[in-house]
Amino acid sequence: MLHIRPRRATALLLALGAGIAALAPTAQAAPADGSGVPEMSPGLVQAMQRDLHLTKSEAEHRLQAERHAADVDRRARSLAGRAYAGSWFDARTGRLTVASTDPSLADELRATGADVRPATYSAARLDAVKKRLDAAAAPKGVAAWRVDPKANRVIVDVVASRRSDNDVESFVAKALRAGPVQIREVNAAPRTFAAGTVGGDPFYTGNVRCSIGFSVQGGFVTAGHCGQAGAAVSGWDHSAVGAFQGSSFPDNDYAWVSVGNGWWTVPVVLGWGTVPDQLVRGSAEAPVGASICRSGSTTHWHCGTVLATNETVNYSQGAVHQLTKTSVCAEPGDSGGSFISGDQAQGVTSGGWGNCSSGGETWFQPVNEILNRYGLRLHTA
Repeated sequence: MLHIRPRRATALLLALGAGIAALAPTAQAAPADGSGVPEMSPGLVQAMQRDLHLTKSEAEHRLQAERHAADVDRRARSLAGRAYAGSWFDARTGRLTVASTDPSLADELRATGADVRPATYSAARLDAVKKRLDAAAAPKGVAAWRVDPKANRVIVDVVASRRSDNDVESFVAKALRAGPVQIREVNAAPRTFAAGTVGGDPFYTGNVRCSIGFSVQGGFVTAGHCGQAGAAVSGWDHSAVGAFQGSSFPDNDYAWVSVGNGWWTVPVVLGWGTVPDQLVRGSAEAPVGASICRSGSTTHWHCGTVLATNETVNYSQGAVHQLTKTSVCAEPGDSGGSFISGDQAQGVTSGGWGNCSSGGETWFQPVNEILNRYGLRLHTA
């Protein structure tokens, strides 16, 4: 039995309607001129124009610069080795900056195409400090913590209204003793974006509505807080799709769902009528500062930038590790949906604060971690 949604008429969507519900923006086709440079997705460019306040030309140039920056970062990371202290992309200059603890490598690193900044602490040292914080129980007044390569510190976000709580003060004191740590205040604590059953283009488990992430061979990936292993899953039409085969939340926020009962998977993300549906071609990680877009069953398409990677977020249900922070908004029901940069899958929506009327920030669980954890293969075009 095929599960085709009537209002989606293209051949691409017919296949998609049978197996995928709500993913994200960003496929690119090879250009007709044979130049070897992928053509920019009109839908992605339009979404970036809207959410990042760019012109069409600015959005296209930024995507090209970000693709180049990702290649530069891979080369620089390999060259710097233990001296590597992180990197970030500057949208104003279109260049990647790499931090290094070894001044003697500066010229070689610049030769890769990167700008170079000296650092006191290596990425490995900062990761070790963050890991010590990950092992500690954080109170609700502590929102998140992450390695910030620009600051060359581990940043701990504390909810301003809870800053003077005894348990928060105790955690902050322990964090400062752990190593190079900086405390910052934020206005709100993050929350997950699952929701009760409402309309839209979702998948359902029990009375919870979430959004599908990316197709993998045999199923799809999504957020772990959307359902536990063994839970049955139904599609947008409430017909049986499959079941959660693996799920982790908190500590992580990822899961994968097997697909059967006449449904199948395709390497496509929905455009929701706002932008064209797109193909997924890989999962190369975007650097801090790169543009990124999200699709979900509640708020559809929105774009922003990558703000931080490997951040620990302290939800009310418990801490979740190795999340990526973005300036993209989201709302209940968007959980599990896709984050994409260029035509590269990035991760599945976990949670955040704010909404798509007044703005906010959203975290995602990186897709490569999910694939590695369950031995899955991303379905790509």
